[in-house]
Amino acid sequence: QDKEKLEIRKLNDPPSAETVRDMIKYARNVIEEFRRAKHYKYILCFTLTPLACELLEICELSLDKMGAVFEDSNVYMLHMMYQAMGVCLYVQDWEGALRYGQKIIRPYSKHYPSYSLNVASMWLKLGRLYMALENRIAGVKALKRAIAIMEVAHGKDHPYISEIKKELEDH
Repeated sequence: QDKEKLEIRKLNDPPSAETVRDMIKYARNVIEEFRRAKHYKYILCFTLTPLACELLEICELSLDKMGAVFEDSNVYMLHMMYQAMGVCLYVQDWEGALRYGQKIIRPYSKHYPSYSLNVASMWLKLGRLYMALENRIAGVKALKRAIAIMEVAHGKDHPYISEIKKELEDH
């Protein structure tokens, strides 16, 4: 699956091998920069709102730059989208988090095994976001997809599954 995970945009004028190598190097550097900034600022800041804006800006700028070469399903793009989703969740920007989650779920479902808890976790986040945004139909559908995966991974009697089913009943 490496070719799918490192998918390049299909352009009339495909990028050179050197351009792709440079973009991979850039992606690795920006991911490391993001990790350092997140760690450094978490230690030093009492309030993370300015940090969140800064981190989201890093994500968005890098996604724009990488998006010129990489498909959205590329692992570097997915990593930055996941980070951006996390920042949106932190600042309670539910619409922003949902937008990133919707872009992430299809490639996750393709890259990870059928019963991956990474995919289940993303469906769970999406389900809760839909519910928070009062889109009950989409929320129920996403939560049921998460449950279906988790029942295979954890077993049908796992307490976490019961908790999610209760959430469904309460909505």
